[in-house]
Amino acid sequence: MNQTIKDKLAVLPALPGCYLMKDKHQTVIYVGKSKALKNRVKSYFTGANDRKTQRLVQEIDNFEYIVTSSEIEALILEMNLIKKYDPKYNVLLKDDKTYPYLKITNERHPRLLVTRKIKKDKGKYFGPYPNVLAARETKKLLDRLYPLRKCNNPPGRFCLYYHMGQCLACAETPPSESEYKQIVQQITSFLNGGHKEIKADLKNKMTTASDQLNFERAMELRDQIHHIEAVMEQQKMTMNDQTNRDIFGYSYDKGWMCIQVFFVRQGKLIERDVALFPFFDEPEETFISYIGRFYLHQHHPKPKQVLVPVGTDNEILQKLLELDVHVPLRGRKKELVELAEKNASIALREKFTIIERDEARTIKAVEQLGDALNIETAHRIEAFDNSNIQGTDPVSAMVVFIDGRANKKEYRKYKIKHVEGPDDYETMREVIRRRYSRVLKDQLPLPDLIIVDGGKGQMSVALDVLENELGLDIPLCGLVKDDKHKTSELLYGTPPAVVPLSRQSQEFYLVQRIQDEVHRFAISFHRQLRGKNLVQSELDKIPGVGKKRRQLLLTHFKSVGELKKASVTDITKLGIPKNIAEQILIHLTETVD
Repeated sequence: MNQTIKDKLAVLPALPGCYLMKDKHQTVIYVGKSKALKNRVKSYFTGANDRKTQRLVQEIDNFEYIVTSSEIEALILEMNLIKKYDPKYNVLLKDDKTYPYLKITNERHPRLLVTRKIKKDKGKYFGPYPNVLAARETKKLLDRLYPLRKCNNPPGRFCLYYHMGQCLACAETPPSESEYKQIVQQITSFLNGGHKEIKADLKNKMTTASDQLNFERAMELRDQIHHIEAVMEQQKMTMNDQTNRDIFGYSYDKGWMCIQVFFVRQGKLIERDVALFPFFDEPEETFISYIGRFYLHQHHPKPKQVLVPVGTDNEILQKLLELDVHVPLRGRKKELVELAEKNASIALREKFTIIERDEARTIKAVEQLGDALNIETAHRIEAFDNSNIQGTDPVSAMVVFIDGRANKKEYRKYKIKHVEGPDDYETMREVIRRRYSRVLKDQLPLPDLIIVDGGKGQMSVALDVLENELGLDIPLCGLVKDDKHKTSELLYGTPPAVVPLSRQSQEFYLVQRIQDEVHRFAISFHRQLRGKNLVQSELDKIPGVGKKRRQLLLTHFKSVGELKKASVTDITKLGIPKNIAEQILIHLTETVD
């Protein structure tokens, strides 16, 4: 798990929403939803997961999330995002189906239908409803309450539903258009909130049935109430009309602004854009300028309508963009704007929290380390480590941390020139002398603290060079590893003594990161040098094998070991003379085990 993921996990809100997992190429590989983002997303990276989930987690390099107002909203948004990104780890919701709507048709004898498509046919649509079973059950309830047409029979030819009291279209005297209009209004009222009265009536009937010991009827009524509650929960991620809209919301604090844009296409919220930046003008002016650049400079396609928060000068934007810019004051559009503002506010708080956490790991950890050592804050730390195997190819490496952050541009590698055999002390002496002689000669910045990987012996030779040879007075520490090669103790002072650092403190984590980084850098350099020397020591010693022929041989045979197994004919096929091919094989047979 990388540091970016750790930081984001620490500040996830316990709110419903969707999350988008991304790989190292920032490609969305999985979209999920949860009623509590904090718990769900953390579960991927902590605790036991099955093999399938482990495979997903191994590919995650970053993630984003979108907060919604309810779990149902999150579910619908998840559907839209999966259809947009087609993530490889999502196996559900990839078909062409959409969630169902309840529809009242615009006909002489209207019908109540469950449909998955919205058409511009003047019908009334309600939804969408993620719970298809509940939607159907609600339709059944409405069919019993409001007997719209269920068949195509002519008047007087009664259908089964007529006898059940659920279809009046085939009655001898069908309802008039005004009667149908009244029924449609009642259904519309029910689906727009009037269901509360129906639910209250059902609860009374359920209580009555229970009191009469008619428990089967009471359970049926209870289930109907549950279905109503499930489908009538308002969600705002999809709008009934199919207008293309961009919905803007923003938040600002401490000189930073976050702007969130929700893209609604064909009535569905399919994507969002986030911008987080420092600003220097009035917030409202900065916000308007951003929207102008968003369309005119970034060339985003213009929708039919743009929604902005209260307080925005929409008239200026309308003139600038030449499109409908609206400030909603009520209803679902206003709720969507508020949701965009809520997401912007959360993103801004996340930014500040991550900054604070980053400061705790870096500059504050440096300050606390200075306090523990009783020195000035060590803004610049240089650390050294040696690497060799039985004294072969000895190297040393230096890493630089500035204000607690690695500065890789200033890393340095050293080939040890004057030490014979595995002598770690003399290796440290040589590299310290070479480094700080160059620092003095070129007037480079001196470190506030030097850390050597090792104990009292390495510290002693490093201090001897600094103080007695170069006349430098720079604080110097030693880092000692335990038997598991983990940071164990920090030594400082004359004579060196253990600095009491808590294992859970940020300053201990800092020196641990420094030790791990310098060790990694030294080991990688040593392996690189050893591999290079192995190739050079064998092929470059053969007369007639220069750089081009060496590259040709290694490209074809992949390694010196494979080359040794080749025949003279195999080598001459590459255009190398026979006598040189014979010399190559003779030399490798004698020298390569």
